[in-house]
Amino acid sequence: MISYFQSIVLGIIQGVSEPFPVSSLGHSVIVPKLLGWNLSQSNDKFVTFLVATHFATALVFLGIFWDDWVRIVHGLVRSIVQRGIAPGDTDARLGWLLVIGTVPAGIIGLALQHPLEKLFGNAKLVATVLILNGLMLLYAEARRRRARVDVADDDARLARSLTPKSAGGIGLAQALALIPGFSRSGATMSGGLLQGLSHRDAARFSFLLATPIILAAALLKMPGLFGSAGSGIRGQALVGAIAAAIAAWVSIRFLLRFFVTNRLTPFGIYCIIAGAVSLVWLTVA
Repeated sequence: MISYFQSIVLGIIQGVSEPFPVSSLGHSVIVPKLLGWNLSQSNDKFVTFLVATHFATALVFLGIFWDDWVRIVHGLVRSIVQRGIAPGDTDARLGWLLVIGTVPAGIIGLALQHPLEKLFGNAKLVATVLILNGLMLLYAEARRRRARVDVADDDARLARSLTPKSAGGIGLAQALALIPGFSRSGATMSGGLLQGLSHRDAARFSFLLATPIILAAALLKMPGLFGSAGSGIRGQALVGAIAAAIAAWVSIRFLLRFFVTNRLTPFGIYCIIAGAVSLVWLTVA
């Protein structure tokens, strides 16, 4: 069983590490092992708890970017009614780019959700993947393309900078996060840098892309919280979700300012060190 203290700690970990490019699932698997908590992370109840914290994080993403999503949805509806994207309709174009970017992870996630859930209990494997996540971030920084900053409006700049092909590539990168230890935001930000986005725009597109995929995945699993898988943990899930929401709001606000002038490099170094130390600790413990 997850205690209320553990639920708060795990909620904060989820809320911080989801927008940060350091793997929320990876930390949710490794940290309990390092702290000596007797939790079975491959158990349905633990997965259901994580779903609740992910759902809370998705709601925070939606709330922070609410005005953007209102315009984007209106643009999508407008393009469907008009049977095409009108020239200069950046909201509709950005909306379809987000749809294209969401599809790969959605398909792969549905096809492999059960085999991937079994990895939650393998902390050593997750620590190894966290090292790979750090290397991915450093590689993206080393190979990033020069960013285009010719448009002042954030969403318009994203719509002009990305093509359907590049959005699909970022979506494929996002699918890496289905493996615990790979960061969803880290993969999508890395993909954005390689496609020529600035750090600020890569982070913004990553956060917009997070909303539908995390919300859809959470809603798919949420019925389990009210069934047998949620028995005995509903209170803890609520407390963890509240902690995750508060931590996510603070983290997203911080990162939107951080990536105006900063890079992924510190997070890449952190992931490599944290993964290596965790791997050694779990091996010798």
